[in-house]
Amino acid sequence: MKPSPNFEFDDLQALLRFGSGHLTETHFMLLQIKDADAARQWLSTAPVSSATATRPPPDTSLQIAFSVDGLRTMGLQEHIIKDFSDEFITGLAGDESRSRRLGDTGANAPEHWEWGGKSGQTPHVLLMLYAQNGKMEDWKKTVETKLFKRAFKLFMTLPTTELEAKEPFGFIDGISQPKIDWAQQQSTDLHERDNYSNRLAVGEVVLGYRNEYGHYTPRPLIDPQQDIHATSLPDAEDEPAMKDFGRNGSYLVIRQLHQDVPGFWQFIDAASDADPEKREQLAASMVGRERDGTPLAPATPNHIPGIAWQNRDNHFTYELDPGGTRCPVSAHIRRSNPRTGDYPPGVSGFFSRIIKALGFGQNRPDEDLIASSRFHRLLRRGRSYGPRLTPEDAIKPDASTEPRGLQFICLVANISRQFEFVQNAWNISSKFGGVQNERDPLLGIRAPLLNGEETDHFNHPHPSGPMRTTAHLPQFITVRGGSYFFMPGLRALQYLATTPATDSDSSS
Repeated sequence: MKPSPNFEFDDLQALLRFGSGHLTETHFMLLQIKDADAARQWLSTAPVSSATATRPPPDTSLQIAFSVDGLRTMGLQEHIIKDFSDEFITGLAGDESRSRRLGDTGANAPEHWEWGGKSGQTPHVLLMLYAQNGKMEDWKKTVETKLFKRAFKLFMTLPTTELEAKEPFGFIDGISQPKIDWAQQQSTDLHERDNYSNRLAVGEVVLGYRNEYGHYTPRPLIDPQQDIHATSLPDAEDEPAMKDFGRNGSYLVIRQLHQDVPGFWQFIDAASDADPEKREQLAASMVGRERDGTPLAPATPNHIPGIAWQNRDNHFTYELDPGGTRCPVSAHIRRSNPRTGDYPPGVSGFFSRIIKALGFGQNRPDEDLIASSRFHRLLRRGRSYGPRLTPEDAIKPDASTEPRGLQFICLVANISRQFEFVQNAWNISSKFGGVQNERDPLLGIRAPLLNGEETDHFNHPHPSGPMRTTAHLPQFITVRGGSYFFMPGLRALQYLATTPATDSDSSS
């Protein structure tokens, strides 16, 4: 489906449309604003990259996002800030209940984070620089002008490495991404789509547009009669008399995830009796894919909207593998995107919908335990860090333990319904899809349940034999930092740049 020629790509930051895979070098900077006036001056001419397509594609890119404290420091008024989501305002580590729901306890607890976990450790700005190989140093010099250095203090540079197809554990990554319906032609009516679709409403990732419920996600709207500076902002589609500060913006979630690569492969090797074939099979069953990206689930014979027929790596659902004998129910990719439709498999018309809605006609008692995927998708834009370590080298006793992991980044319009739901209800849930006391074998924490029952095991059913259980899984991934940011549209950035100075514009 071609993008709508009328879509405001020139007001959208490029990261929402492009993964920029051709820009293999990255430099992620966490900044504090030390001079708000200088920050506004710099922002007014900052080379922020838009989502307008060009040929050839640019050889550099700059993207910018702000924490809630960053917006305050830039001078955004509190009556505007209060209309952001509660999750964004409170922050990723701002409430113990949220930390518990996200699995940020024990080794993942915010008090152990390197950044973002404690008061004063959350940066004001996330500045993301991208460049083609060999061009990053010159690009940084272009961006870091004297005015930039007067405006910002470097809080931290997040580690990243040159973009590769595989994530640190050695599996092809980034295969399953939603296709955004920029042309806005797919229906968002509830229960219109019985089956899984990979095409997603714009409003699921970009504020100011209809989401999969057919509604507009709440965001800051400004009355231009009360704020003359807001006249340059786009009109709100659902309230035309108001100006939309959120339109063409998105919430950006970033979490620094440390991956224990030697620990993962050494555990897998020991659990497989050092048999290379069994080692590959067990690792693949935990991930849900083989290392080359081939999914364990059987190919789906029906067409999936938003996915090309020839794309075997993404052209599948779990409809033909309900019990998880091919791809275990608890496998990482199955939890992260269960590929469910609005109704269980087999629904094809009005009467079958009614029957299923009333709870009758089930083929399996567990066939309707997982929410429809389209309401909980994430647009991922992360980058790995640390030196590459192959599984063959990782199992050696002297394997390098240098820091490795992922700067996990996702873009969503609703932090609670998308990122937090996926993390809580799917990734770390001990009851996902009917499993018993299991969590995600990669992302899951290993703490026992409140009743003392252990969750440090992984079950993989076998079609011709008993359930196979791998017990005593260590925690392979640990959170080292994170924050919630807002990535504004370009007109909203200019509004921030022209915000009048306030009494709070002092050095921080």
